[in-house]
Amino acid sequence: MAEGGRANADPKTDPFVVPLNPDGQVEEIPSRAVAFFPDEILPFEEKSLAGVNRSRGVELNRTLTQEEKELAAAGYGQLEEQKALQAEKDSDVGHVDITEHAVSLADLNDKLLTSVDVKDPGNSNGLTSDEAKKRLAQNGPNILTPPKKKSALRKYIDRLLTMFNILLILAGVLEYILLGVNFKENFQNTYLGGILIAVAFLNAFIDWYQVQKSEAILASFLAMIPPSCRVLRDATIQTIPAADLVTGDVVLLRVGDKTPADMVVFSATDLKVDNSSLTGESEPQERQALTNGSSSRPVEAENLVFNSTLVVNGEAWGVVVRTGDHTLIGQVAKLTSGEEGKEAPLAKEIARFVIQISCIAIIFAIVFLVVGLTTVYKGHPDLTVTFAVSVLVAFVPEGLPSVVTLLLSIAAKRMARVLTDCSFVGSLTMLATDKTGTLTRNQMTVTNMWSGLRMFSSNNDDSETSQFSLDASGMSEMVDIAALNSRVKFDKTDIPFDKREILGDATETGLTRFAGKYLGSMYDEYQKKFPKNFEVPFNSTNKWALVIVEKPHKTGSLTSLIKGAPERVLAKCSTYLQDNVEVPITDEFKAAYDAAYNYMASRGHRVIACAQSLLDEEKYPADFTFSRSDANYPSEGYCFVGLVSLEDPPKHGVREAIGTLRLAGIKVMMVTGDHPKTAEAIARKINLILGDTRETLAAKTGRSIEEVYEDEVSAVVVHGDDIDNLQGWQWDQIFAKDEIVFARTSPKHKLEIVKRAQALGHVVGADLGIAMNISGSDVSKEAAKMILLDDNFASTVQGVAEGRQIFVNLKRSIQYTISHSTPEVIPQLLYVIIPIPLPLSAILILVIDLGFELFVALSFAWDKPETVDGLMRMAPLNERTISSLKRRALRRTKTLRRDSETQNIIPPSKISKLYTKFTKPFSREYWEDAMEPTENENLVDLKLLSYSYLEAGLIETLGALVAYFVVFFKNGFSPSDLRRAQQATVYFIKGAPDFINGRGQTINDSQQIDALGQAQSIVYLSIFIIQCFNVFAVKAKFSYPFGRRILGNAWNFAGIFGGACLGMFIVYTPPLHVVFGGSVHLSPLYWLIPVAFGCLLLVWTSIRVILLKKSIQSSRVKDIKGLMMFPTMRTMSMRSKH
Repeated sequence: MAEGGRANADPKTDPFVVPLNPDGQVEEIPSRAVAFFPDEILPFEEKSLAGVNRSRGVELNRTLTQEEKELAAAGYGQLEEQKALQAEKDSDVGHVDITEHAVSLADLNDKLLTSVDVKDPGNSNGLTSDEAKKRLAQNGPNILTPPKKKSALRKYIDRLLTMFNILLILAGVLEYILLGVNFKENFQNTYLGGILIAVAFLNAFIDWYQVQKSEAILASFLAMIPPSCRVLRDATIQTIPAADLVTGDVVLLRVGDKTPADMVVFSATDLKVDNSSLTGESEPQERQALTNGSSSRPVEAENLVFNSTLVVNGEAWGVVVRTGDHTLIGQVAKLTSGEEGKEAPLAKEIARFVIQISCIAIIFAIVFLVVGLTTVYKGHPDLTVTFAVSVLVAFVPEGLPSVVTLLLSIAAKRMARVLTDCSFVGSLTMLATDKTGTLTRNQMTVTNMWSGLRMFSSNNDDSETSQFSLDASGMSEMVDIAALNSRVKFDKTDIPFDKREILGDATETGLTRFAGKYLGSMYDEYQKKFPKNFEVPFNSTNKWALVIVEKPHKTGSLTSLIKGAPERVLAKCSTYLQDNVEVPITDEFKAAYDAAYNYMASRGHRVIACAQSLLDEEKYPADFTFSRSDANYPSEGYCFVGLVSLEDPPKHGVREAIGTLRLAGIKVMMVTGDHPKTAEAIARKINLILGDTRETLAAKTGRSIEEVYEDEVSAVVVHGDDIDNLQGWQWDQIFAKDEIVFARTSPKHKLEIVKRAQALGHVVGADLGIAMNISGSDVSKEAAKMILLDDNFASTVQGVAEGRQIFVNLKRSIQYTISHSTPEVIPQLLYVIIPIPLPLSAILILVIDLGFELFVALSFAWDKPETVDGLMRMAPLNERTISSLKRRALRRTKTLRRDSETQNIIPPSKISKLYTKFTKPFSREYWEDAMEPTENENLVDLKLLSYSYLEAGLIETLGALVAYFVVFFKNGFSPSDLRRAQQATVYFIKGAPDFINGRGQTINDSQQIDALGQAQSIVYLSIFIIQCFNVFAVKAKFSYPFGRRILGNAWNFAGIFGGACLGMFIVYTPPLHVVFGGSVHLSPLYWLIPVAFGCLLLVWTSIRVILLKKSIQSSRVKDIKGLMMFPTMRTMSMRSKH
């Protein structure tokens, strides 16, 4: 973050330098929690790694084996590959066409036809509104042309060429080939082949249509949250959408802003920008105004800032020279093309399931095709091929892609009030959140002041503190420093102070509000009365801000005011102010100072120290020339005025939200630029840290921090300085903690943390880009895949609950849908092996998959949670899963091709990738990875497959076969008669010879056809009826399948009614018998057989709930001791008496 060492640090004033006593032992000093400036101002660093407030890193009380270290490193191997790819992109940045940086400041106005005041940028007029509108119409909006997207036709073809659809099309084409071989015998295949191909195209269309709609919705959401910037127009600072910027606009840049266009800087104060996204430079780059312009290349020019780069320090005024596609990033096309979007975990699971089911279907179809051709149907290839197609159709749930797409679409509409995306958030396992503006309100308020050895309170919530009064010693001086040592700007100055929008960071805004409260309408006059003569703005090296104002006093006309890090300010002071008298600093004062300091800082407040120096006229006359370059300004001998603390209270609902997320098994970690102790103090107020860190455990047990190991504690506060040097196993230890805070982090660190967590298999909230619509920065919104539209962090809880319910509903739908595969496949196998007349034709299988199943499967979208807190107490990811992922990564690492000299990874060619994609599902490694046991719940896991194929599937199969044989028996066919008739291959068709059964009865061809129609119809209806019971059986996980929450979804019953109507229509409508079979003579009494088996399924499900209850309870997140689930108060400083 910042440069600078600590060579001259004073152990007494710097809490991060360890003082030694004469014996060489570490001398104990009181620990202090300090927070000075907000995250965006790059607050001070603590470089010492051995101080009392800093541990030496992540350490264990055991030695790791080489194998464990290799395994740990393998998990992060892909990060290095990504960095190598980024380096290739960075090579083309230097070749761009930008020349405006070479223009001198004197020629800027003429060159860009604008009004810029180089000496006093705030007095610039900028463009007029009319001129800006004219240029906008002439040059177009300041937006980048999006990368070339796939055409709608290409997108449709991509969805058509999925594994399921390819299998269906091939099966359909195969049926038409049979039609060409023997048209008369295979005429009915005309319908089957056509339906199979039509289903593939329909599935692709539904998927394509929903994706198109989703993209349109996302585009509308993004249109609601355009990036904005501060611009001078008509001599007034305005906030406008960045898209409306034009060449010649004068823009104000501050810390945390994303540069909205390419600009030439004509005034800057300690400006640093993060160009890493463009040039790959890891360190922030200094930028400044150059009087005569720059002769360097654009990317090296010190007076140029580029579109999309982040301001990480200081502030500047710039004039826009390039917009839209003419900017640097617009010209370097490679940076915006060829990027592949990250696939959602849910989408990955569905894709994996489709591949697995398709592979099983292909293998079964081929095996039984060979069996049929070599045994029963030798010499009848058409019958065997039709059978193979039936097996394929039975295994492949044709309606599943449509169901998944429509389910997600329905859920997305329901969640659109709060979130822009829900497919990710249900899979969330870790949430990385900043503090300021996300957990807190980003509204700094002055709470306490300490001056003249007395503590004052602005809200008087402690009986031992005095109410703030301007008449008290040092208070008027504190107001002076807050008002005069400030760099804030106002949107307007012609309105009352309390109605103005303050343009500045949260800390300075809080101080300005504090000063304005007591100065009121005199604030502007006060600043004009005491104008600035000289200024040293705050920077990350000094940790203080100094201003010299023309404020007369007894010994001169100039007064120097300083504010900043308390220990840095105190080091410049030799006296302190008490009762308006300067008193020499003593040990008693320092002890009181320490007590006041801890009183403020240990509550998570941001602490600022204030001091002043009344400059003597003899040494510093009114015309004295101060200089920053040679430090020609007063830097010592100051009078310490006091401490002021500011509080940024947590948002309402944040504490409960974090508690709920933790109970849901989601790790919430704070990633902030604040001081470690301040971050920890706030984390303890909002349920983020409850346990011990190394520091707190050391204090409790009387040991030094060095004697406490990481695996003894459940919480960790990691300093940003340590991040770059952490090894893989150390990252593992950090992420294994229950409570994690990263402090003093830079934007680069934040990205590194998220990527490391992702490498372990975590779905990270920062990865999702959970951004605030109102208070979120431009950068975070742009990176976001999920945006909280109501700007409320607590909405994340609702999002997780909704997302998990979507996951459960989708899982229920899949579990329900594939349950009918077994009663579809086993009859096909009996048709070949025994053989018996085909119990269920391929076309009826399609009617099941695309008929009533589609209605009912979609109804799961409206299911409510099975229990009140069941979903929100299930852990989404655990250590066993992480270990599994790391083992896979290690296996992958060992198979990568590397350059023999550099050992760099050689990326595979496109042909190689394509070959791997198609052959991977048939490799041993693929199935080893797929079947490796993990304990987190997947969309399709062994429990689901066991239930669908073995448990419910077998019950449905038995019910269907019993009904099948009973119907045939009532029509004169015993099981042995059926076997004998089918072996002859001449019965059950029009014109078939009479069949004499075992009882001597003669059955003619029409009776045979009708009996087969009734038998196939009862198999079809049996699957439907038992599946109606299965609708409620698949919901039973925590409770029995009878409760109000199980039966409460009216859409389930609507789906069942729709399916029943379809079934009756197909079975009992004579014209349809030509295509589907069926018989009007099927008695409804036969329906009682599947009803009985449906009741049996519910009984088994109830037994299953009892059997699995213990394992489900053990997978629930245990209660967390110490969670505070009551609302956060107005202020965090609810102090106990001291």
